[in-house]
Amino acid sequence: MNNNDFELENMREQMNTLKKKLDKQEIVNDRLVRRSMRNQVSTITRFYNVIMILSVIMVPYFYFVFIKLSGFSMAFWIASSIFMLVCGGATFYNSRKISDPGLMSHSLVEARKKVASAKKFDSDWLLFGIPAVILWFGWFMYEIYQQDVDFANGLFWGGCVGGVIGAIAGFKAHNKTQNQYQEIIDQIEDLSAGETETDFT
Repeated sequence: MNNNDFELENMREQMNTLKKKLDKQEIVNDRLVRRSMRNQVSTITRFYNVIMILSVIMVPYFYFVFIKLSGFSMAFWIASSIFMLVCGGATFYNSRKISDPGLMSHSLVEARKKVASAKKFDSDWLLFGIPAVILWFGWFMYEIYQQDVDFANGLFWGGCVGGVIGAIAGFKAHNKTQNQYQEIIDQIEDLSAGETETDFT
């Protein structure tokens, strides 16, 4: 074997070694990204679970506060309870799209489709949620108007402060969830691009 053949063989071995290292690095990166996506999905799922639990708990709580303590109409409590259960049901429906423990272990195309669908539903929910809350709050104020003047004054300001705090907290939680969904989608697209490049190399 002459020097040229020896150098060529040496270069081939170095290239093979480098390719193996790069393949291992890609596998490690893939696992890290998938783990990060699973953690983000778990965070969203836990948040949804809290909402579903609260939506059920609020039914008896509303009865105690609105009927027993405040003397509001039974119709208002029923409507409030239905609204909370609808919110819980919608949250459960959306959580089913991402609750599969193996979501990030299977097809990236299918995972992106489910995450994008959940993100869209979460965003579109505001089209129902905001008008519904405004109508509910208007009815709440009407119920206050029917009460004793001194008692109604405290309820009015308590309702206004609670409404502002609730709106701010709700929008912050919504934006956070939307950002988490987008981060997951971006990571899936990065992984998909990497796999496509690998297929062509």
